[in-house]
Amino acid sequence: MYHNRIKSLIFNMKNLGIKNLLVSDPISIDYLIAYHTAPGERLLLLNINQNGQLKLYLNRLFPAFDNQTLASAVEVYHYSDGEPVLNLVADHLLDGPTGIDKNWPSHFLLDLMAIADNLKPVKGSHLIDSLRSIKSSEEQTIMANASAKNDQAMEAIFKLIEQGLPEDKMVEHLANIYVELDCEGFSFEPIIAYGANGADPHHETNQDQPQLGDSVVIDIGSYYQGYASDMTRTVFYGQPDEESLTIYNTVRAANEAAIAMIKPGVKFSDIDLTARRIIEKAGYGPNFTHRLGHSIGREVHEAGDVSQHNHDKVEVGNVFSIEPGIYIPGKIGVRIEDLVIVTESGCKVLNSVSKEPLIFHPKSL
Repeated sequence: MYHNRIKSLIFNMKNLGIKNLLVSDPISIDYLIAYHTAPGERLLLLNINQNGQLKLYLNRLFPAFDNQTLASAVEVYHYSDGEPVLNLVADHLLDGPTGIDKNWPSHFLLDLMAIADNLKPVKGSHLIDSLRSIKSSEEQTIMANASAKNDQAMEAIFKLIEQGLPEDKMVEHLANIYVELDCEGFSFEPIIAYGANGADPHHETNQDQPQLGDSVVIDIGSYYQGYASDMTRTVFYGQPDEESLTIYNTVRAANEAAIAMIKPGVKFSDIDLTARRIIEKAGYGPNFTHRLGHSIGREVHEAGDVSQHNHDKVEVGNVFSIEPGIYIPGKIGVRIEDLVIVTESGCKVLNSVSKEPLIFHPKSL
């Protein structure tokens, strides 16, 4: 698997005339050579060149590189604090364009530019992003399992809604639920938003309690075997009014129509437009305030999205979210989100939690 990724990467480098690629993102390094650490302010760098040479620069405080499968392919260079490791990097560069990771701190790049006469920096992250955007069958299985765990977590949260707990207490319960499911922590800060709080798509959970008729936006995800999950459902605490149900059904229709058109060759922008038109036709166009979806994998938000501005075409193995929403300030928010994997003939929806307008009545009533 790792050898194939490196082989594909070098093939793409040659096609684009990029002589060296400097990879600094820890997740991308892990993706390519199965080495992971959190470098903090210290330099962690993987240098890949067109000749197939891989050089990994590690501070002596970092864990050892112990991947036996790739041991013969990766040359490891250790450095101590204060040592001029960038001089070594400069010595190893081939003359010509060098791809730079978008996440590499600028002070490292500027220092390297000052000492490397042969450095011709160009954007390089897209080379790895394009590989990461196509999930292998193994990755797809892991992500399906991660979403199955997330489905279980959502169902467990549903059982707590009738208790009328504050938003922050619901999140505390969610953390424990993920532990019980053998997940690896939140993939993002969960959103539990009651009523008007749900009108903020990125609401920060607080101590508010639900009121009768409130919508409840539940946007949750975790990591499982190194891959992120993400799902949103909106339910109701007590009987909602007619407008709330109309909004809910509009969002659901947009979600389902977008999913129905996903297949290889369709433009991401057209998927977004399909959902957006349904919401606009219902009179809520200005209240759909964000893109339709985002790519997901090792990170909850990866390169690429489902938006009006992305005219790239869907490919087999892409995994992304479909999450239309309507947000009425001061009153209500509704969002419904599923993850999908693109297949040869369409797509597979990874979430199975009901999208019926579920109503949970307070326990005391």
